[in-house]
Formats: sequence, C-alpha cells, structure tokens
Amino acid sequence: MTTTADTHAPADVAVQSLSIGEVAERTGLGVHALRFYEREGLLVGPVRRTSGGRRRYSAADVDWLLICVRLRESDMPLADLKYFAELVRRGPGNEAERLRLLETHQERVDARIRALEKCRSVIAGKVGVYADHLTRGEAGGLWDPTAEIGI
Repeated sequence: MTTTADTHAPADVAVQSLSIGEVAERTGLGVHALRFYEREGLLVGPVRRTSGGRRRYSAADVDWLLICVRLRESDMPLADLKYFAELVRRGPGNEAERLRLLETHQERVDARIRALEKCRSVIAGKVGVYADHLTRGEAGGLWDPTAEIGI
C-alpha cells in the first residue's frame, strides 16, 4: 500500500492513496471493472488523479466499492445501484428513499434465498437417493429413463 499526499487534496491534509491495482486487489474487481464503475457513475465521489493522470483511490472509495460489490453479487440491478450512488452523492435528506431502495432489494434477495432453499432441498433429496443406491451397489438404471426407479 502506498501512502502519499494526494495531488488534489489540500496541501496540509495527507490522504491515504491507493492505485487502481491495489483497489482491484482489495475489492476483487478487475481494473476494467473499476473503470466501468467510474464511467457509469457508481462511485460516490470523483476518483482523484495524480499530476500524471493516474487514478488514486481513498479508503472511503474502497469501502464504497465493497458495498457495491455485495449489492451487485446479490443481483441488485445496475440502475438501482446507480440510483443509490446518486442518492448518497446528494448527501443528507434522502435517507428514507435510500432505505426504501435497500428494503426492496432485501425483499428480492430474501425471495431468491427462499427459492434457492427449495432447490437445495430437491438436490439434497436426489443426492441422498444416488448415494444410497451407489452404497448398496444398485445404481444401475438411475440414469435410464426407461427404468422403474426414475431419475
């Protein structure tokens, strides 16, 4: 990790400054994904640049990106994530709107978890059937659609 004074920060304030590669490593996002997030307006603040034009990220940028990663991994639509970032950029006064957006997403995630639990139950049942048949040496016909045992 590199700690330097950011070229766009006030001279009397030292800011932790991370390269795009360091941020990619910390967030699990590739450098192309980080550039995409910036281009799409998913960050809550501007990415600072060195005098040579290289991106420099703060710890707050990394924290925000980690939230974005989890929201995207949980299938939050890109449009919702953009809107959430916009609300955060606007600052105080829209917390109720942010909460509604997050609650709606949480409901979608909860519904998806319930659906996946049902899927897992079916799969676990099939695993049990196959394991039982293999243990007894009676696996023949399990994949045969004409067999009485079924799949």
